[in-house]
Amino acid sequence: MKVHEYQAKELLAKAGVAVPAGIVVSTPAEAAKAYEELGGGLVVVKAQVHAGGRGKGVAIGPEVDRAEALAIASGQKPRPDGMAKGVQLVKSAADAEKAAASLLGKTLVTYQTGAEGQKIKKVLVTVGHDIARELYLGLAIDRNHKRPVVMASTEGGVEIEKVAEETPEKIVREPVDVGLGLLDFQARKICKALGLTGATAKNGAVFLKNFVKFFIDSDASLAEINPLIVTDKGEVLALDCKLNFDDNASFRHKDYAALIDEDEEDPAELRAGRSGLSYVSLDGDIACLVNGAGLAMSTMDLIKYHGGEPANFLDVGGGAAKDQVLEAFRILLSSDKVNAVLVNIFGGIMQCDIIAAALLAAYDEIDFRVPLVVRLEGTNSDLGKEMLEKSGRKIITADGLTDAAQKVVAAAKKQAG
Repeated sequence: MKVHEYQAKELLAKAGVAVPAGIVVSTPAEAAKAYEELGGGLVVVKAQVHAGGRGKGVAIGPEVDRAEALAIASGQKPRPDGMAKGVQLVKSAADAEKAAASLLGKTLVTYQTGAEGQKIKKVLVTVGHDIARELYLGLAIDRNHKRPVVMASTEGGVEIEKVAEETPEKIVREPVDVGLGLLDFQARKICKALGLTGATAKNGAVFLKNFVKFFIDSDASLAEINPLIVTDKGEVLALDCKLNFDDNASFRHKDYAALIDEDEEDPAELRAGRSGLSYVSLDGDIACLVNGAGLAMSTMDLIKYHGGEPANFLDVGGGAAKDQVLEAFRILLSSDKVNAVLVNIFGGIMQCDIIAAALLAAYDEIDFRVPLVVRLEGTNSDLGKEMLEKSGRKIITADGLTDAAQKVVAAAKKQAG
């Protein structure tokens, strides 16, 4: 689960993590009012979308070619005069209103969004600061250490991936015990690595400890502050924040559901989540319905190996009911790019004859406009195959995963061509 920058900062502020004051708005007039409420001076107007690279991104209307916009946002082409950036500095209420007008309702294209871009519906008007230094701070779950790891670097304000690739020695890593949090000596160690001294180091240590505590308490999976700034007064502030939460812990944070911006999410993934299905959209044309995450990954690998492209990852789980299977097919077939569907079921908890009955019911209720290939193995698999073969429906049965992959790839190519 992702949240917007303004939402992340609100959560950080409640946890005692220092952030600049800001007001989120959805109209240009509100931006001018927000400028005055923040006390004027230097103010930053920032597009709110779930993507990085907003400072270099371009806000465009429908008349601008998306591929060209991406080339500009990626630095491959020069930026034309007057093309709005996703982050703008202003020094008057009128300029704040103008900046918001140049963003709201437009599509922001960055190196992370791709040419499709993302619609801008809100902007954050936030206080500007005299920046003495820009640093980087991140927290992520490290599977090797089996715990969160703090990542900090003096190279803030730039793409951390580039730093990791070209100068990895500039990134300091500090594992965190979730039961103890960030200890005092660890906070001091990170501050020293970042070159913080005196009162600034004390501010930095408080910032780090509160930041790590929030990460653990909120069940976050990723938190990234880039840049983490040091002001000329020695303040340490989160100038920007990217924050993701672990969906598996959502039952502990029911209030976070209100933070989801459905306009920023894949509609099919949202729909699947409401039905208890694990679904991820991909770019191919062969839809997959599988029980078990490992089997689903293997299925996609074999489709790719035999020359096809999977359209999705979909795990219906070990005990999917008829209604879930029906909804899964509706989601799969809602995409115009799908040219074939592969059902790959290993019957353990889920018996193959019950799955076959659900498939036949779904076939009658849903318009199967594309070929359907089914592979059933495990409990009652022979009975399930017999039910499908004698049904009179246009269902292609397969013996083994390789046979299923080959048949669905061939069917998809025939449907497309």
